[in-house]
Amino acid sequence: MRMIKRGSISRSKALCIRLAAAVLSLLVCAIVIVAITKQNPLEVYAGIVDGAVGTGRRLWVTIRETIFLLIVAVGLTPAFKMRFWNIGAEGQILMGGAVSAAVMIYLGKSLPNALVILLIFVSSALIGMLWGLIPAYFKARYNTNETLFTLMLNYVAMQIVTFCIVYWENPPGSNTVGVINAANRGGWIPPLFGTYGMCVLLVAAVTVFIAIYMNRSKHGYEIAVVGESQNTARYAGINVKKVIIRTMMLSGAICGFAGALIVSGSSHTISTGTAGGRGFTAIIVAWMSKFNPAIMVIVSLFLAFMQQGAIQIASQFGLNENASDIITGIILFFLIGCEFFVNYRLEVTIKNSPKH
Repeated sequence: MRMIKRGSISRSKALCIRLAAAVLSLLVCAIVIVAITKQNPLEVYAGIVDGAVGTGRRLWVTIRETIFLLIVAVGLTPAFKMRFWNIGAEGQILMGGAVSAAVMIYLGKSLPNALVILLIFVSSALIGMLWGLIPAYFKARYNTNETLFTLMLNYVAMQIVTFCIVYWENPPGSNTVGVINAANRGGWIPPLFGTYGMCVLLVAAVTVFIAIYMNRSKHGYEIAVVGESQNTARYAGINVKKVIIRTMMLSGAICGFAGALIVSGSSHTISTGTAGGRGFTAIIVAWMSKFNPAIMVIVSLFLAFMQQGAIQIASQFGLNENASDIITGIILFFLIGCEFFVNYRLEVTIKNSPKH
């Protein structure tokens, strides 16, 4: 018995493998639920569904978490496609959120709201671009380790946000910024067709742009070539250093913009938890989707669905949120693991024993 890499596989067969993995994951989850919690697994699954989409408000919260996770994954896509391991999305989100909060605090009461929102979007994208440029420059110029560099910048961003919280704390001594411009809602993204409708449209626009940019533009082609082989890219006349810097600036700009959407469109405040781990979760989304923005929508929705369902089952069944994390982890294990069988097949060879 041995595993052999597949030359190719039909879409229908790959889909069947993934569906089989999903069914198996649910069966294993059911066994774990019965063994650990002594609860009916069907009732637990129903509780997850109710917690995610049981009411209009819960549905919008799930949509909000989906689009925030999606835009970060979309932002990571260009860098990851180039084989630049951007682990710094958390810091880029925090910096974008901090600048957005600053614009809201200092300009939200004196300028028209439309202008304030425009300034928030531009400034958050620029600071995210700068936060992405720093590791990109050192990678292109000195070939530094981008994984460690971007990871360390997360902690730098966290300390900057901590300083801002102390400087802006409201009320004094609370160690929190509080809701910014609660009276006039200066810098708040207005609702459209629902609480987060405007954010949905903005994230959809960015997702479509990246899909076109990666698959239909010269820059997207250069990113793919550099990701496959930098030596091949140089032989083809591509300026690898320029591509690295340009791509990471784009990646950082989108992640910084995500910070603006979180602060201006949802929380209306800033804290060290603004990113909420989305920068790391989005890595899973990007990899599971194989950098396909359309599939990222589905994966982001699934993870947000499970996250919101965790809150419901925690209160309904007297469980802690780790129970849902276990369920999510098992499902992810099967979904990620099935990709091995999409790319490889099992070959069984029976050797006849020699006759004596």
